[in-house]
Amino acid sequence: MRIDVLTIFPEYLAPLELSLIGKARREGLLDLHLHHLRDWTHDRHRTVDDTPLGGGAGMVMKPEPWAEAFAAVREQGRAQLGADAQPLIVFPNPAGAPFAQGTAREWSEREWIVFACGRYEGIDERVYEHLADEGYEVALASLGDYVLNGGEVAVLAITEAVVRLVPGVVGNAESLVEESHSDGLLEYPLYTRPARWTDPAGTVREAPEILLSGDHGRIAAWRREQSQLRTQQRRPDLLA
Repeated sequence: MRIDVLTIFPEYLAPLELSLIGKARREGLLDLHLHHLRDWTHDRHRTVDDTPLGGGAGMVMKPEPWAEAFAAVREQGRAQLGADAQPLIVFPNPAGAPFAQGTAREWSEREWIVFACGRYEGIDERVYEHLADEGYEVALASLGDYVLNGGEVAVLAITEAVVRLVPGVVGNAESLVEESHSDGLLEYPLYTRPARWTDPAGTVREAPEILLSGDHGRIAAWRREQSQLRTQQRRPDLLA
């Protein structure tokens, strides 16, 4: 998978060098390219924003750098992936569709994704119109009903959620099958050794006896029941 990120803070994406995502990059499963949006400005201040037309607070990101950046990144990507390659352009945006596990699963099958990290009050609306006219596939993705200072934090979260589903990134693929949201439910409670643990307050806490039974059928049924119960208690909206 190739991922390009357009941002005015490339250093914000440094955590993608860590853990499984960093390992995926080193092993060639993820080809990540970070681009500084200011590289497509033409004034000595490298300006990417201006005041909103019609008045109002804050600043709006100008369309010119974005249009040039998308054209350059598409040219670079096609030089690697082929002349017909077309990226999915993703704008993290609180006005977008909720990003969910199903979205992550769908995007993990993509060959090429370009993330566009907005800042300030947002990006000039004409950028989206231009991309549509140029034939790009565009998605707006929201992590939740709240506002961040920019799209970089969302890109970190979305990239991790997507790339970990790419075959070979997670060593034990079975762990992806039973985790939260994999089948519409929250994951069941997890325990490890010791089976009998005395906490710092002196309370003895036992792991469920069924997990020590060796009866995999009963264990699977118990876990399914616990997943349903936990979902009912914490996220009843998922059951609806």
